[in-house]
Amino acid sequence: MRFVRFHTGNNVPTYGWIYGEQVGLIDGTPFGEYRRMEAGIDLASIQLLAPTEPSKIICVGRNYVDHAKEHGVDVPEVPMLFLKPPSALLATRLPIMLPPQSSQVEHEAELAVVIGRRGRWIAPNDAKDYIFGYTIANDVTARDLQRRDGQWTRGKGFDTFCPVGPWIETEMDPYDQLITCRVNQDVRQMASTRDMVFSVQQLIAFASSVMTLEPGDLILTGTPAGVGPLTPGDIVQVSIEGIGELTNPVVEEP
Repeated sequence: MRFVRFHTGNNVPTYGWIYGEQVGLIDGTPFGEYRRMEAGIDLASIQLLAPTEPSKIICVGRNYVDHAKEHGVDVPEVPMLFLKPPSALLATRLPIMLPPQSSQVEHEAELAVVIGRRGRWIAPNDAKDYIFGYTIANDVTARDLQRRDGQWTRGKGFDTFCPVGPWIETEMDPYDQLITCRVNQDVRQMASTRDMVFSVQQLIAFASSVMTLEPGDLILTGTPAGVGPLTPGDIVQVSIEGIGELTNPVVEEP
C-alpha cells in the first residue's frame, strides 16, 4: 500500500492512501490505529508533502563501494552514521534551494527506510518487524563545505537539502531494486540496492544500538557512485523500482 501526506482544503496536513490515481483520507495515523476513507481525490490535483514527520533523519555514508572510490576514501568497517535535521525535509515538486555559502552542491540518490515501531537494540533478524515502508530520498550535499568543515552538519543540513517522497511504499523488497538519478533527463547515477555494503537490516540494528528509533524516523541507506553538481534551472529526478519518482527543480536561494 502507498501512503501520502498532503494538504486538505483547509490547509491542514493529513495522511492519505493511494488507490490507482485516487487518494483517500485516513482517520488517524498510519503509524498507529487508523481507518481508511473512500478514495475519491485526484492524486494529480494535490500538493504532496514529505510523507513522514521524523524525529530524526539518520544517514549512512559510503555504503556503496564505487561511491567511496569516487571520493578516494575507504569503505568503513562499521556503518558511518550522520544526521540531517528535519528542517531539511522537502516534498516532491518543490525547489531545492542552493545556498549562497556554497559553490558546489551535489545530488545523492538514496533508498530511505521509514521506521514503523519504537525500538532500541534491534537484532538484525528482527529488523523487518520495525520497518513501516520505503520511500525515495535525495541527500543533497554542499560538497565544498563538507570537505572544508571536516564534519558534515553544515554541508548536509541546509533547508531543502532532504527531498523525500513522493509517498511511502509498504510492499516492496528492498534488496535488489534499481536506483536512478537523472538531471535534466541525463542519467547521473544508476545502481542496484544489492550493491549496498551494509544491508537495511544491518543498518537498522546498528542505528538502534546508538539511539532509539521512533515511528516515522528515516534511515537514508547511502548513495551509489555518480554524484554530481546541481545548478539553477536543473530538474532532478530520483527513481527507485517499486516506489516511483521524486522530482525537484533547483533554484538559487533568494
